[in-house]
Amino acid sequence: MKLLKINILAVLLVGFVISSCQDDWLDREPPNILLDDQVWNDVGLVTGVLSNFYDRLPSHTTLTGGWPDFAAYDEAIWSGYSGNDFLNNLVTYSFGRWGLWDYGLIRDINLSIDKLNNLSNLPEAQKTQFISELRFIRAYVYFEHVKRMGGVPIITEQLIYDFDGDPSDLQFPRNTEAEVYDFIADEVDAIIPTLGNAGSQTRANRFTALALKSRAMLYAASLAKYNSAMPSPITLPGGEVGIPAGRADEYFNASLEASRSIIQEGGYDLYNNNPDLGANFYELFINKSNNPEVIWAKDFSTEADKRHGFTYDNIARSVREDNLGSSAITPVLNLVEDFEYLDGSSGELVTRTADGSDFIYYDNVEDIFENKDARLFGTVVTPGSNFRGQEVFMQAGVMVWNGSSYDVVESNGLNTEYEDGGILTAAAGPHRSIQEVSNTGFYLRKYVDNSAGSSTRGIGSEVWWVRFRLGEIYLNAAEAAFELGETAEALEYINSLRERAGFGENSLTSLTLDRIRNERRVELAFEDHVVWDYKRWRIAHQEWTGSEQDDSSVMFALYPYRVVRPGDPRDDQYVFVKMVAPRFRAPRFFQLGNYYSLIGQNLIDANPKLVRNPFH
Repeated sequence: MKLLKINILAVLLVGFVISSCQDDWLDREPPNILLDDQVWNDVGLVTGVLSNFYDRLPSHTTLTGGWPDFAAYDEAIWSGYSGNDFLNNLVTYSFGRWGLWDYGLIRDINLSIDKLNNLSNLPEAQKTQFISELRFIRAYVYFEHVKRMGGVPIITEQLIYDFDGDPSDLQFPRNTEAEVYDFIADEVDAIIPTLGNAGSQTRANRFTALALKSRAMLYAASLAKYNSAMPSPITLPGGEVGIPAGRADEYFNASLEASRSIIQEGGYDLYNNNPDLGANFYELFINKSNNPEVIWAKDFSTEADKRHGFTYDNIARSVREDNLGSSAITPVLNLVEDFEYLDGSSGELVTRTADGSDFIYYDNVEDIFENKDARLFGTVVTPGSNFRGQEVFMQAGVMVWNGSSYDVVESNGLNTEYEDGGILTAAAGPHRSIQEVSNTGFYLRKYVDNSAGSSTRGIGSEVWWVRFRLGEIYLNAAEAAFELGETAEALEYINSLRERAGFGENSLTSLTLDRIRNERRVELAFEDHVVWDYKRWRIAHQEWTGSEQDDSSVMFALYPYRVVRPGDPRDDQYVFVKMVAPRFRAPRFFQLGNYYSLIGQNLIDANPKLVRNPFH
């Protein structure tokens, strides 16, 4: 790896000045190039540099990139055009799947800090604030590296190659995994007093930095505890992978203290603006006006012509505004059944009698979801629910009584009629094979924009992507407190989230780690947490075993059918069939070698001091 430093920021600067003592024309300042002393002494231009870095932050699944991978784990499958059906047929995850090695961004940040320190004549307080913000961005980038790669080289100064033919001075070994997490914590602590941007939800401030610490330290603590608890811990001799178990409580404490600071001092509140609790949870991600829960988000704006097509690609089929709009990623039954009933009972949907001899019959397709955790209805479009003021009615076909059993009749199309004049297959499906209609019996609601025109190619959506919010901080605090034996405090945080979702006050009186983990699953679905949580808990290889007999590895669907049984009280009622999602092909399979991503041979060739990750 050659970490060559140039003296120009690639986006804004062209760092050469042609000079000639014989030709004054060549000494003129170019009219279309911003020079160093212009950029680093102008608040607006430095802010532009920061904006560029914010846009370049690494991500896995967001609204503008990588979002199809929501369908690569156990929250959804791919129901869109068949070209992406590989997401339903992942025989295993490649060792390089989550790889990241963005030292170009780290180099540019380091160079910017150097320029501000050495070239800028801005007021000292302003300069310090900019440098603090750059250090936050760098710390965030290092977190994105360490959670994927383990320990990586920590480079905080620009490195300049002298072209002597020996690049060894620019080649650094990997720091230990613990050292990278410690670096992130130290950077946050150092910059908190000078970050500024108070109240901003799109630029880093004190509480954004604390949110990073809350999350990163929880990851480090989990790795220290649960990696060490494995029968054969995943480690490297130099500590590039593996954190000593003895440091777990230290990291849990650091995460808890950061979370407490946000909760007690940040002025944030859980979003509670709508008495319809399902709609309230949905609005949390859509409403950008005085939203008290969002700590930090990547924003989009029609006015700035910065929009995205996430809604166009994922709108429920029957309410799309554009005839080419898709319904690409659709939630699976596995996730839906993890949302409990409000009486505290398990979330499995009841479709058959206790002895399995007959269906359970429902008057309406929505009745099976009655009294479910309200977060389900803010996350998922369930059969019979509303979106944009329209019912998203779903019916896969009819069950026709033949005198002794039912015959299943389905259509090759959508919005079709059965011979009795009733609906055969609804406009929203679900359907076993048609592209861009739900294959699972559900559609995505979270982050799908309900404003007019947002699901068209011509307008698009300006819904923001929430990176940190108070709901996650409550969950981080609850998990850290529980791990430290502070169960009463953990219960307080968990019960606050559950109360917002419709459960009674203090609905839980005892707590287990599995309960906390399920609360994270239903609260944070489609927010890019599931794969990282499974990895830090060291359960991904147990959840996704690659076995067709393992229900957590296979993705399931729920298909509603109308009963055709003239003269019987059950005629025109609805029954439901649970099945493997028809377009799903390969059980999820996570190998031990997936816990840390591949360091490519090209990187090792450039920097022989790098060591490979385990199992690669």
